[in-house]
Amino acid sequence: MITEGSENFRLVSRKSIKVSQEELVKLRYLDSDNSFPLVIEPNVDDLNLSLWARNNLDFIDARLLQHGAILFRNFSFSGVSQFEKFTRTICPELINYNERAAPRTEVKDQIYTSTEYPASHEIYLHHEMSYSHNWPTKIWFFCEQPAAEGGNTPIASDRKVFPLLDPKIVNRFLEKKIMYVRNYGEGVDLSWQEVFQTRDRSVAEAYCRKAHMQFEWRSGDRLRTRRIRPPVVTHPRTGETVWFNHAHMFHISSVEPAVRDSLLEEFKDDELPRNAFYGDGTPIEADVLEHIRQTYRQAAISFPWQTGDILMLDNFLASHGRDSFVGPRKILVAMAELFSDEG
Repeated sequence: MITEGSENFRLVSRKSIKVSQEELVKLRYLDSDNSFPLVIEPNVDDLNLSLWARNNLDFIDARLLQHGAILFRNFSFSGVSQFEKFTRTICPELINYNERAAPRTEVKDQIYTSTEYPASHEIYLHHEMSYSHNWPTKIWFFCEQPAAEGGNTPIASDRKVFPLLDPKIVNRFLEKKIMYVRNYGEGVDLSWQEVFQTRDRSVAEAYCRKAHMQFEWRSGDRLRTRRIRPPVVTHPRTGETVWFNHAHMFHISSVEPAVRDSLLEEFKDDELPRNAFYGDGTPIEADVLEHIRQTYRQAAISFPWQTGDILMLDNFLASHGRDSFVGPRKILVAMAELFSDEG
């Protein structure tokens, strides 16, 4: 027979062993002297990351704004389907990779391989699609297979990068802005069909008009575009101004010397597959661009990937790159919350 008193005891006992959602995980940093990135790990066995995320969306959102980057590590997690489920738990509407700057393969709906550049090449730190008038606010990287050697994805907090830049250089860019010039169809870079994900010229033209891009069709189904963009943007929620552009990525100086010399023998500066100038069309000095690259390196945090790692970035507050590597490497990417600046 269960008495009223014993029922109360049973209810109290149940309450006493309840574990809060935040107690299911533990928080730490890769470097005790640096709160970037935040590392979230399970505090109990077999914690379902997607289910935990669903119950802690505000917690994840607040920590991402606070730190700029979160590394989810040591969860029982594998495979592209679980990665997709996790990202869509946080942001149900993932976005397509349009106006492409690098080759990628879509392995599942709106889940892509990371940039498919040769393993021997370093990819400089940058913000995703900072050359465009629209870009993802959030981006995830999932390590399905780490490289045998190298292949880290260095990241940098732009709260640290911006103050390290030479103020004279920053002011010069603020005054002149940046012009991105791309030539599609030369056979040495992406075609306009791949970049704009269409074979219809009118669709590509409509995109260019919306993005305030000048465009010019040339013989042989070639296309040239020009656009002028600011060097900085303001975070829509925190109000912080961050260095946000692709000048050091698009400029011909970013290309390895042997390839650069070959391209310059064949093309004029404004006929290269891609290049960057000041907004008035004048050349950007090579030492200025190297200063920017070195600043990113100075601010960068790097760590070896572990199988199952998920790195989540606020694309305004954190930049990312890629080290060269040896052996197979499988890193998948998802993006969400398209931010548009059509001015």
